[in-house]
Amino acid sequence: MSSQIDHLLNENREFPPSPEFAAHAVAKPEIYERAAADPEAFWAEQSRELLTWAKPFTEVLDWSNPPFAKWFADGELNLAYNCLDRHVEAGNGDRVAFHFEGEPGDTRTVTYSDLTDEVKRLANVLEGLGIGKGDRVALYLPMIPEAVAAMLAVVRIGAIHSVVFGGFSADSLRARIDDAGAKLVITADGGWRKGKVSPLKPAVDQALADRDGKGVQATVENVLVVRRGENDVDWIEGRDVWYHDVVPQASAEHEAQAFPAESPAFILYTSGTTGNPKGILHTSGGYLTQAAFTHRNVFDLHPESDVYWCTADIGWITGHSYAVYGPLANGATQVLYEGTPEFPKPGRWWDVIEKYGVTIFYTAPTAIRGFMKQGREIPQARDLSSLRVLGSVGEPINPEAWMWYRDVVGAGTAPIVDTWWQTETGAIMISPLPGITAAKPGSAQVPLPGISATVVDEQGTPVDNDNGGLLVVTKPWPSMLRGIWGDPERFVDTYWKMFADKGFYFAGDGARLDEDGDVWLLGRVDDVMNVSGHRLSTAEIESSLVAHEATAEAAVVGASDETTGQAVVAFVILKESFLRENSAAGLADELRKWVGTQIGPIARPRDVYVVSELPKTRSGKIMRRLLRDVAEGREVGDTQTLADTAVMSVISAQVK
Repeated sequence: MSSQIDHLLNENREFPPSPEFAAHAVAKPEIYERAAADPEAFWAEQSRELLTWAKPFTEVLDWSNPPFAKWFADGELNLAYNCLDRHVEAGNGDRVAFHFEGEPGDTRTVTYSDLTDEVKRLANVLEGLGIGKGDRVALYLPMIPEAVAAMLAVVRIGAIHSVVFGGFSADSLRARIDDAGAKLVITADGGWRKGKVSPLKPAVDQALADRDGKGVQATVENVLVVRRGENDVDWIEGRDVWYHDVVPQASAEHEAQAFPAESPAFILYTSGTTGNPKGILHTSGGYLTQAAFTHRNVFDLHPESDVYWCTADIGWITGHSYAVYGPLANGATQVLYEGTPEFPKPGRWWDVIEKYGVTIFYTAPTAIRGFMKQGREIPQARDLSSLRVLGSVGEPINPEAWMWYRDVVGAGTAPIVDTWWQTETGAIMISPLPGITAAKPGSAQVPLPGISATVVDEQGTPVDNDNGGLLVVTKPWPSMLRGIWGDPERFVDTYWKMFADKGFYFAGDGARLDEDGDVWLLGRVDDVMNVSGHRLSTAEIESSLVAHEATAEAAVVGASDETTGQAVVAFVILKESFLRENSAAGLADELRKWVGTQIGPIARPRDVYVVSELPKTRSGKIMRRLLRDVAEGREVGDTQTLADTAVMSVISAQVK
């Protein structure tokens, strides 16, 4: 981390907005002053302007029982109506909601009228399957229009969706289905990825299979299956239903009922330090208010002319807030792409941008660094002149990647919005505003209007400029998580306990203020890794490794990686009983594949080192910071607290 801090301190470039851009920007400089004068009044104004309320709210924030907030609690609205029906009613039904580009090259143009029709039909199907207000529905789908329709149909009827990333394994899917108590699963036969079909329904079947010995009651009654991959799937009559057999035939008449603003909208699981995924709960009115506000202002959205593309999968919070709810609430035209950036050859994303005239592009630093490796000649062979705003999300972006993004992709003129936020925050919290902010390569810069966030020391005292510490949010915000599903105590302990006396939300990230007071993110300070913008728990991966017959003990760390930001590196001790009968040759690769199967490819370790000992304190705690030193090739730090101070020398020798 020290080298990263030193590098950041040497970064002093600034890029003020052009006068022409500023003149036409959505956000004006006085927005900060207005928000600071009365944050609650500011958010009320934004909510009334950006959303349609069936029953207007009179109360903005109820913070009488912290940390359990209520925003706009006496108001009522419908999320799907705000994303769809009202645009059609306003005469914008023919506006394109999505330009869909399948990986094989198939395309669909989905207008707001088309999507509204699909969602109404699907809502009727869901109700026919017995789904109602408060029921949980698990979604396990590729990036296809039906995935968006499924999310909106679920919230339209007051049910709660839990979207599970399609790259997760059957065991990971099972854990999330069971924790939420899902009544229905919506999936597909498969989806296209890297030139072939990746099966999805088989993982659902496995996740719903026999639970003997697991002590879990099966709750799923039906599985609704979209035909996408055309791959063969097993079928359970009476449980499984083909999407194409029921949705097109369903009635297109469905009235969107209004629900209280604090009605749960979705659960989204994120890794936790205990190894058990946390079901982050978000509600309706406050979430949609901040998602719509940030999408409009951070990306300088002009819905009549912009074509917006967020590359995130809907299995992550970025896909929820900035590929579904925020953009659709604002009536945006978007690109929805199914596959990977490099299929059938490097440059596929640039081809998509050129084809649809994308004007706003939002992606992860991992992708940008990957493009840098491929070379600038690939994007420069395409016409990217339509791009006018670039966004970065998921992890801190290093200044070199920021400059490459601006110069090569943005032609040296497009402003970059480097956004900081989390699954838990629901929407962007810290970001430049194009047209206002003089951007600095690598800095998320300042909290957005209406957001109170700062950097403090371990006692909760704000640090001075040119100092680092812990990033905290000091006041409630509309899109904040409302809890952890089924575990309010864990919610309090995880996010609020550290600064309970001050009422601060601790984000789990380290940050530094530069001499101007701008924020520079320094990554996670706990044992959750950030790999390609996806949060992964060390404990969850360690549990997977120890489940292998060869492994006695495991320790996992996140090590800096040029491409993914952080990479998973594992240190394992093998069972003597295994070694007596087997060779350790090839076992590292086997364990890498094992984790990929158990959890999902995103969790597969970059390196697995077989070692004889792990560095532990006298109380038995594994000192992961020392393993991180080894994984990143640094000199090993202070070992005085170890029970055996010689162990790191042994490990270092074994790794080499």
